[in-house]
This record gives sequence, structure tokens and C-alpha cells, in this order.
Amino acid sequence: MNHDLLHHDSNPAPFWRSRYAIGLLVMGGIATYFLLSEHRAHFLGALPLLLLLSCPLIHVFMHHGHGGGGGGHAHHHGGEPRPNPSASTPTPPTGDRP
Repeated sequence: MNHDLLHHDSNPAPFWRSRYAIGLLVMGGIATYFLLSEHRAHFLGALPLLLLLSCPLIHVFMHHGHGGGGGGHAHHHGGEPRPNPSASTPTPPTGDRP
């Protein structure tokens, strides 16, 4: 008996390429269409509020990438801010003296 026919590919297809995922996407698209077409006034009335509520999330995610360059973000560098090398070197006085 040939056992090669009994064993299919050992790597199953990812979920998003299965029949269930395609059906879920189609049903979600249909539901979204009907919700937006039937409740357009409610949806458009809530847009300014949703925009305002998204500001804290945008703030959190936009400041996640900061951390280089020192000052102000001490929590990214082990609790202590980096020393600023330009602040520790004295600047020569400007004037007529040699």
C-alpha cells in the first residue's frame, strides 16, 4: 500500500487562505456595508468624537519611537538621563581679549 497518498502536506495553509477566512471577510464586508448604509447619520455624527478620542492613542504610539538624543526621556535609558556633552564644555568668551 502506498502511504504517500495518505500523508498530505505537513504545513497547513494559513488561516487567511482558508475557506472560513474568505467567508468571514465576505460576511464582514456585507455587514459593514449595511451598517454604514443604514446608519450613516449615526456614523457621521460620531466621527468628530472618534477623532477626538483617537488623539491619546496617536500620542502614545507616536512617542514610542522617541528616545535617542538624551534629555527628557529618562525612562528609556535606565532611569538616568544622558549627560549633554555640549553643556559641560565651557564656551570661550567673545570679546576683544586674546
